[in-house]
Amino acid sequence: MEILANVLVGLVAALHAYILVLEVFLWQKKPGRALHGFDREMAAATAPMAANQGLYNGFLAAGLVWGLVASDPTGFRAQVFFLVCVVVAGVFGSVTANRRILFAQALPGALALGAVLLAR
Repeated sequence: MEILANVLVGLVAALHAYILVLEVFLWQKKPGRALHGFDREMAAATAPMAANQGLYNGFLAAGLVWGLVASDPTGFRAQVFFLVCVVVAGVFGSVTANRRILFAQALPGALALGAVLLAR
């Protein structure tokens, strides 16, 4: 179960690293605009906000990687903390922005959190 938990945590970290790249570097390019269906003007107008969100996603990814490489109990605690942050952010985002976030962010985070807790 520990291997599965580590793989899921790694996948959630990779997802948030990808979101960082998308929101910070690709927001005004085709992949970023396609995510929300923005035209060039809207993408340019929202780019600072997207970059800020991307940075937060990068912090989540970094925290999860820290949790994977740190020895216990620090590694376990970091994984739990950052996965809870992922789930809370995903639920909040699904309520305030787009329902897809519940499935794209909160669900993978919750699955990884459950695996981490069961592996303990």
